[in-house]
Amino acid sequence: MLDGRLALLTPEGIRLSLTPAGPVRRAFAWTIDFVLWLIAVIVIAIATRFAMGDSNLGEGLFLVVLFLSYWGYPILCEVYAGGKTLGKRWMGLEVVREDGLPVGWRESSLRNLLLVADFLPMMYATGLLCMLFDHRFRRLGDLVAGTLVIYSPKTRARKAAQSGEAHPLPFPLTPEQQRALIDLVERAEHLPPSRCLELADLAEPLTGLRGEASLARLRAYVAGLTR
Repeated sequence: MLDGRLALLTPEGIRLSLTPAGPVRRAFAWTIDFVLWLIAVIVIAIATRFAMGDSNLGEGLFLVVLFLSYWGYPILCEVYAGGKTLGKRWMGLEVVREDGLPVGWRESSLRNLLLVADFLPMMYATGLLCMLFDHRFRRLGDLVAGTLVIYSPKTRARKAAQSGEAHPLPFPLTPEQQRALIDLVERAEHLPPSRCLELADLAEPLTGLRGEASLARLRAYVAGLTR
């Protein structure tokens, strides 16, 4: 792990770069989830009392709902919502397996049921100590379940390349070279003009031109590739 990032190589040969989340951000996510759960419990309690009064049946149903919601909410969210409870989504976090794959029922159930052990002896002390002594910030539940809490990768919408006159490529390019060419043109407006001209000069073997003329020709190539 370098600079807080964890590099994983999948069996398909895809390299994943994951950033484990630290205790502070995770504590905020847990607090948000707990407050939302508490609000829901209060609403359910009021509705149950209004519908069934002080009967033993109403009290029993409320306790069952209390238990199922406390343990079921994070498990269902992690399995069906991409590893994100509402608190994690708000804080930009998600739960994944140690190999970077999505968590399943087994992993999510284990890590959440062991919240009790992480909370001992008080105020999440065991979980905090585990995170501080583990380079991936895993609590006890994560160690047993084989999971990680990471920062959700931010996907930015690509800006379409500037439209213009399309020009065919002088010779075929590999998919990687085409991708690099498109990336260059898409990011050109965020680069200093001098850097853009420098890169355009480097592309002289492709364009046969230099400076602004080479940059304009690159844009024409990309216009042809993206149509």
